[in-house]
Amino acid sequence: MMDTIFALATAQGRAGVAVIRISGAEAVSATSLLCGDVPPLRGVRRLYDRLGELLDEALVLRFAEGKSFTGEEVVELHLHGSPAVVSAVLRCLGDMPDLRQAEAGEFTRRALENGRLNLAEVEGLADLIDAETESQRKQAVRVFSGALGVLADSWRTRLIRAAALLEATIDFADEEVPVDVSPEVLALLDGVSAEMLREADGVRIAERVRDGFEVAIIGAPNVGKSTLMNRLAGRDVAITSEIAGTTRDVIEVRMDLDGLPVTLLDTAGLRETDDLVEGLGVARARERAAAADLRIHLSLDGNEPHADLGPDDLLVRAKADLRAADGLAVSGMTGLGIEELIAAISLRLQDKVGRIGIAMRERHRVAMMRAIGYMDAAGTAMRTGDAMTDLVAEDLRSAIRAVDSIVGRVDVEHVLDEIFLSFCIGK
Repeated sequence: MMDTIFALATAQGRAGVAVIRISGAEAVSATSLLCGDVPPLRGVRRLYDRLGELLDEALVLRFAEGKSFTGEEVVELHLHGSPAVVSAVLRCLGDMPDLRQAEAGEFTRRALENGRLNLAEVEGLADLIDAETESQRKQAVRVFSGALGVLADSWRTRLIRAAALLEATIDFADEEVPVDVSPEVLALLDGVSAEMLREADGVRIAERVRDGFEVAIIGAPNVGKSTLMNRLAGRDVAITSEIAGTTRDVIEVRMDLDGLPVTLLDTAGLRETDDLVEGLGVARARERAAAADLRIHLSLDGNEPHADLGPDDLLVRAKADLRAADGLAVSGMTGLGIEELIAAISLRLQDKVGRIGIAMRERHRVAMMRAIGYMDAAGTAMRTGDAMTDLVAEDLRSAIRAVDSIVGRVDVEHVLDEIFLSFCIGK
């Protein structure tokens, strides 16, 4: 029998309401020591310590085994959100012999072990908790709601069908089988493989939505990069000066840009220099700019990029308050053209986001590519006609195991500790 655990499920500190969650076989009996009779579903009860002193008046919610978040019997105590009240109730629970404090992510881990969530849904929940922007929230909710599990089940069903057709030919190898199963098996493999490739291609963009896109501002020294950075950030994050070469290192600012998480990079001015420190800054600027998702090429004429121009990059004329300009032009000093620049950045990033599927982690991509590899091997062997059917069937079984690893049915023990350590205690 698993231990009965408890923890504060809401944030630390003063609040209107604080929730303490108790999960396990002794949840109800432990609660009864605090309030006497425990309501069958919900009710307001007074909580007392073991000396009979009143702790608080709380809303008590009871969840039956199989119908709670963890799948176990659960009681939630909705207290007044005073740190003193919370500490007193936690202290009373900690003194009970059959209870212990929950570890980080332990409630969610029990939900996984009891079949209330699959591994992909756990990952979606972790991302939902960490979501800072609207796009991150939408992406996390899509996975947490089970969409990736539904897709994986669809792949699994079709691969099982393909394997069953092949294994039927093995079982009846000594008899005349009137139907050639190859066309249906190949059609199933081609369909699943094409869907997986689309999902795998979208994982990198999905990771960017979760972790943040990088937008680098690059250009010659003293062209106004740091002034533009400060204007976009809405505060002074970079030193500005009329002296060329002021910025020596990459300055980063994280912001929400039309619902997308974006990290702006202010880089050293790109030029040839004999100054060792400035030269290091220029080298780092080129390196970070090359790895960014989008670059703003800032120049006085708006036509000459100082680095290779990517398909999503923007050519922007600087210091638009000092001279008339056509096209995309900005002034970091006055704010002229800033809204248009933000709209242009957002449009390009939204185009990238449009290529996202449901899978959103590198672990998902690796599992899908592994399954695709097995399916490709099986399909090639069937088309050439020189492979043993039982070996092809084994390739399909390996592909099924790869799909199962996406939702945590097999081969995922090594990732569980890392995932649950990212959760707070109480979740």
